[in-house]
Amino acid sequence: MDSETRHLIRYSGHAPFSPEVIARAAGTSVFTESGRELLDFTSGQMSAILGHSHPEIVATVREQIGLLDHLHSGMLSRPVTELARRLAGTLPAPLDKAPLDKAPLDKAPLDKVLLLTTGAEANEAAVRMAKLVTGRHEIVSFARSWHGMTLAAANATYSAGRKGYGPAAPGNFALPVPDRFHPGIVDAQGRLDWRRQLDLGFELIDAQSVGSLAACLVEPILSSGGVIEPPPGYLAALAEKCRERDMLLIIDEAQTGLCRTGDWYAFQHDEVVPDILTLSKTLGAGLPLAAVLTSAEIEQRAHDRGFLFFTTHVNDPLPAAVGNTVLDVLVRDRLDERARGLGAMLRGRLDELAARHDIVGDVRGRGLLLGMELVGDQVLGAGGADRLGAAVTRRCFELGLHMNIVQLPGMGGTFRIAPPLTASEDELARGADILDEALTYAARSA
Repeated sequence: MDSETRHLIRYSGHAPFSPEVIARAAGTSVFTESGRELLDFTSGQMSAILGHSHPEIVATVREQIGLLDHLHSGMLSRPVTELARRLAGTLPAPLDKAPLDKAPLDKAPLDKVLLLTTGAEANEAAVRMAKLVTGRHEIVSFARSWHGMTLAAANATYSAGRKGYGPAAPGNFALPVPDRFHPGIVDAQGRLDWRRQLDLGFELIDAQSVGSLAACLVEPILSSGGVIEPPPGYLAALAEKCRERDMLLIIDEAQTGLCRTGDWYAFQHDEVVPDILTLSKTLGAGLPLAAVLTSAEIEQRAHDRGFLFFTTHVNDPLPAAVGNTVLDVLVRDRLDERARGLGAMLRGRLDELAARHDIVGDVRGRGLLLGMELVGDQVLGAGGADRLGAAVTRRCFELGLHMNIVQLPGMGGTFRIAPPLTASEDELARGADILDEALTYAARSA
């Protein structure tokens, strides 16, 4: 691969490029130039929820690019207005909230939409809007968060990429992660005491705040942070902490939104509705499309204060047309139900593997966003899980499965397993069989 990468800037920290060049992809598989097939259990970069080269997505791109692909950012097109209308229709109404900036906040749906390109860009716009609307600047996010690599998104990202780039923006605070497998604060039974942890987290934030708390930006399931699903009731309690401080709650559903977890949105599982919602990855099913959704009241206040997020590809018609097709397929094929059913089947297989392989410490997640954590540190010492994870990843690749994309330091033993929602039962079973063989190989080689 040296000849292929000699002119490329390496952008993944110390993680290497894939060892083979990919020539094409179809459905749940990608194919290398050498002709090898790899089951894709990461849906590309956690995005291709309809699989690769879905025929309806291909048809939409072919038609739309010959009709209308890009416009001046101040112009509107029918795919954009239609996607905004349809996205708004997928969202439940917010719960009653405390006053925002001393003015009443109507109980209104999230029916205002801004279409962008990437998750980082959507989070950037959401944070910018929250700061403008509240008149404050402090942002709270999880200590193992990943919200993107642009300025505000990177400042709210704590899982990687903070060292060596100079000072972060003032007013960013990290909240402890409610990790039930590695509990930071425990009760008398040794279980995670998430209420006490949450209270303590906000006590520390309140002590550091200069009185300018604007918003809390969180993932409903931390994906890059290790597929951490907060305990039942946590998000509701977090929303109450925000209301007590007149903060906006921004939920980042880049990887969890649009049926992947078995619900249209992961926040629905906890009956919590955010003030601002960001979508990306799954919305374009692999193409660059993202969205910010908020209420008419918040949008009006932002507009009154001159909200500016004018970019080259804002509200572009080509990706918006793809987004409409994605919604068509999700609704018609009931992919939320399919994700629940296939997720339960795959979770059962992973639980079986955990019972048979001592190096598997935990299986977690929801729908078709599942995590498996290895416990190599207990057997091989510090860094053992990372080494085991790397060995399993290599062996899976050799056997025809691409899976491990949690390659952050100290988390290389945690797998994110997120195949397309269109994967077949046979493909999921084949992937689980490959993982079984790779776990056996890694344990014997350790």
